[in-house]
Amino acid sequence: MKATLTAVLTTMFTALALCPAAPATASDSGARFSVPGRAGGTCVDAPLTITFPAPPVLGSSGAIEVRRADGTLADRIEAATAKTDRKNVGAAISDTGLPHDFSYESIMIDGSAARVYLHRQLEYGQEYYVTADPGVFAGFEGVQDPRAWRFTTAKHAPRARHLTVSAAGTGDFCTVQGAIDAVPTGNSRPVTIDVRPGVYTEIVYVREDRPHLTVRGAGAKRTVIQYPNNDLRNGDKALSNGGPADVCPRRVLETSDLHNCWRASFGVDAADFRMSDLTVHNTTPDGGSQAEAFRGNNDRITLERLNIISNQDTLRLQGKGFVTDSRISGDTDFVWGTGTVFIQDSVLESTDSGYISQSRNDATRPGTVFVRTKLTRAAGVPDGSVMLSRSAVWRFTHSQAVFIDTAMDTHISPAGWQIDPNDCAQAQSASFWEYRSTDLTGRAIDTSQRLACSRQLTAAEAAQWSEPSFVLGGWDPQSGRH
Repeated sequence: MKATLTAVLTTMFTALALCPAAPATASDSGARFSVPGRAGGTCVDAPLTITFPAPPVLGSSGAIEVRRADGTLADRIEAATAKTDRKNVGAAISDTGLPHDFSYESIMIDGSAARVYLHRQLEYGQEYYVTADPGVFAGFEGVQDPRAWRFTTAKHAPRARHLTVSAAGTGDFCTVQGAIDAVPTGNSRPVTIDVRPGVYTEIVYVREDRPHLTVRGAGAKRTVIQYPNNDLRNGDKALSNGGPADVCPRRVLETSDLHNCWRASFGVDAADFRMSDLTVHNTTPDGGSQAEAFRGNNDRITLERLNIISNQDTLRLQGKGFVTDSRISGDTDFVWGTGTVFIQDSVLESTDSGYISQSRNDATRPGTVFVRTKLTRAAGVPDGSVMLSRSAVWRFTHSQAVFIDTAMDTHISPAGWQIDPNDCAQAQSASFWEYRSTDLTGRAIDTSQRLACSRQLTAAEAAQWSEPSFVLGGWDPQSGRH
């Protein structure tokens, strides 16, 4: 059922094998210690890597320490807490002014490599050495010699409106978050961040006061930003017994948006954000709770030529969002939110039975409009098992989802739409609209069994709702006009 995603990711990782190897130092045990780097020094945000002769097993005691050349401690990663470590990402601050610390994995095993993610950036122009206690990895005697694993960071911070990110250490930064953190708060000028080919395993967060950012990859099969973030790690379920004041900034729904903003792999609370030519993948396994790949919560968010992959709640947009020439994969409500969203010329792949969209807009703004999209399915998804959209109409009385010129496979249910309660008398303010739907060969499909309170648009109505600037309240994302 997930065969399509597997094929895509296999192609990605084959391309990534072309990245140059990082410099490494060997230990007596055969382990190799490395950081991404170049002649001018490594990135201040570089993860550390230990490559073993065989896949390592994370221990439950001991620590990895990073020290300055004079021996003073710069950071310490405890093996016992590595799976549930905490750090602030992107200077995240809740609505109450309380800094938010994300739960993350500070040591991650990837085949024979263990990657160590520090709690904070290092300093520019400094020499460091790394030590590791024997208990950090099973059977590993550790390294205590300060000469065994040394490196120097780049001399100066970049001062430019064009930043580069390279997992191989050949850019200004080694992580996407490192580049975002280099943009000053209160930014008022366009800044472009070019992310070179590589796999970037990190939670990324853009605070509200860092607008006007463009994050641009080298192609969706070459640049991958991924992380297994989810509701159990950083959302409402994770914080239900603690942190009640650590609530989401820019909340739209006061009661149901308490902590769910923190669970996305890539979260944006800033306006005028653009991202293109890469993959955002929430690697939380199927059934692992709600797990957005991308969450955008402000006006004028543009997503172009992306692969956006997760299972439940893949893409969440609030405010105003525009998506084009992209591929979105998931099973349950994998396009959702309270925003006004225009999605065109894109593929929406259902990876299991479920629901494509759930719109929670209110009476003051339109919901989600899909134009010239293709609805496909992964292998094994049954006929008639996927709804175009669903809504709890007792609560979200003005939910709107519109599908115009949509080509769809037979996994789409003949009813098309689902409401709760299943009573059209209680959905008189909802808008479940469709126009000129076809099968994948272009032949008109039978819509006679659609939900009674859905309707087919007229040609004139469809033409109006096919215009991004009409749906988005005057913002034309293709011309840049607000």
